[in-house]
Amino acid sequence: MADPSTTARVVVVGGGVAGLSAAHELAERGYRVSLHERGPTFGGKARTVPVPASAAGARPELPGEHGFRFFPRFYRHVTDTMSRIPYGGSPRGVLDNLVDTTRVDMASFGRPSLVLPDRLPDSVDDLRAVVAAWFAAPEAVELEPGELEFFADRLWQLLTSCMERRFAEYETIGWWEYIGAATRSSAYQKFFAAGLTRSIVAARPQQSNAMATGDILVQLLLGMTGRGTSTDRVLCGPTTEVWIAPWVDHLTSLGVELHPSSELTGIELQEGRVAALRFRDDAGGITREPAGQAVIALPVEGVARVLRRKENAPVLEAAPALRSLFGLATNVAWMNGIQFFLRRDVRITRGHCLLLDSPWALTAISQPQFWPGFPLSGYGDGRAKGLLSVDISDWDSPGLLHGRSARQSTRAEIAAEVWHELKLAFNVERVLLRDADVLEWFLDPDIEDVVPAERDRYRDAEPLFLSIADTWRLRPDAATEVPNLFLAGDYVRTDVQIPCMEAANLSARLAVNALLASTSSQAGPCPVWALREPAILAAWRWHDRLRFELGLPWSGYIPLPVTLVHRLLHALLTACGAGPGPASSPPAGAASMPSGLPDDRSHVLGEADGDA
Repeated sequence: MADPSTTARVVVVGGGVAGLSAAHELAERGYRVSLHERGPTFGGKARTVPVPASAAGARPELPGEHGFRFFPRFYRHVTDTMSRIPYGGSPRGVLDNLVDTTRVDMASFGRPSLVLPDRLPDSVDDLRAVVAAWFAAPEAVELEPGELEFFADRLWQLLTSCMERRFAEYETIGWWEYIGAATRSSAYQKFFAAGLTRSIVAARPQQSNAMATGDILVQLLLGMTGRGTSTDRVLCGPTTEVWIAPWVDHLTSLGVELHPSSELTGIELQEGRVAALRFRDDAGGITREPAGQAVIALPVEGVARVLRRKENAPVLEAAPALRSLFGLATNVAWMNGIQFFLRRDVRITRGHCLLLDSPWALTAISQPQFWPGFPLSGYGDGRAKGLLSVDISDWDSPGLLHGRSARQSTRAEIAAEVWHELKLAFNVERVLLRDADVLEWFLDPDIEDVVPAERDRYRDAEPLFLSIADTWRLRPDAATEVPNLFLAGDYVRTDVQIPCMEAANLSARLAVNALLASTSSQAGPCPVWALREPAILAAWRWHDRLRFELGLPWSGYIPLPVTLVHRLLHALLTACGAGPGPASSPPAGAASMPSGLPDDRSHVLGEADGDA
């Protein structure tokens, strides 16, 4: 017999990773799910974008992107979901479509690149790369004496600080301030401040909060510590073909009703609960769908846009905490892709490339080397052999060719500037990129024309949410003050604070778990995991918690007796079968920590991944 709590329809709004994840978890637990997406296709920013009018013969269109996909090793939730999406009989579903990279290329203009292994050396080639990087680093990076050690000290402080201190102190300041960039060399600023924020999450180092940036940087570094595993993975083919399309097919098989081209316009309340949702189709027609439960999985600016409509004022009256979304909705930046389809396959390195000198904060990857089963000759007119996928993370700084920002440049000027910067970075010791090789370029169609154009030529239809300093207090939990209304998206409070697919998937799980609790469902909750941190440092974090509670600053020194006492207590608790205690409350004056997640991230390094 079906669980009575699942008989009412759950309406999920938003067909990106968060919405697809929520629909997946609910459908597996027997709920009747209706999934609405504003656009004509599902997948959000993760989907493949076909290049219009590029197909010839029986071939599909060239595979464009909003930006290349990036699956760090610390992703556990989204990869767990991928393992449950069937794909051609693979025992781990589409998860087996992930491929390890082996290198990361940190390129500077006019100087040889610094190419580093993104895993522990596992071969002779890896050892050669380590040795080469050791000798190339001084020229490639040009740090002042002591700066590398200073940055390492900053990471050590973060790792050995308790969660209470991280929320109270590090979340409220920018990454730039935390790592002392203002008083360091330009090379330090370029490498550790701008390079690690703009290029990875489109964030501005002065604004991006130190806790979020530092936590993720530590996770990337820890991802390299497992023997034979890379900190970075990519898909083995175009995203929609090897992930999104199989996902949508699986949701259909689970009974999820899919509604593309269906934009949320209204949320109807009755006696303080969601009674129905209203949607508008492409022709302007309005439909009303009753909802027993509702999960809004739109990006933060999309939720704010809906709540600003006068007809939805009762929602804000019933859930006044949602007013904070109006402030969060301004914390966005642009991170959009441009692809260069080439007449030959140019393999710069087997992994991602960060252009440290790029005024437009470019990152790039050579795709075909990871797509052996999807040769580019099978797309378009068959002439493409190579593909450089590039992300533009800074749309405000002036470029080199015309002195204008990307926002102010024509599309052709954007392509010319990006190609020029790529050549400056990679045509150093040899001519790797040639103008004659460019067959076609494709700019993310989310970059839409502003009519009439004023200072900026464009608007971004899907900007990227930013984790700005001191905004955790503004972030909502997955459960709202309306008992049957839930939120999912990378702006929701989770253990992963940066904008990414992992945060989207985790927030969807928290929303589903809150829904299960509110309906007294007998279905098991979605599993969630905290970010990993070495258990060996638990004593330092415990000691820092004592200091924090006494109002004392962080200290990297931990007295030996404290260490011994901590280990004895830990051994005793373990012997008695006691688990970790309840999550501590946040420090006075600080916002609450992520709901549904453990406070202490004391996980054993090297523990089996959730994606195994």
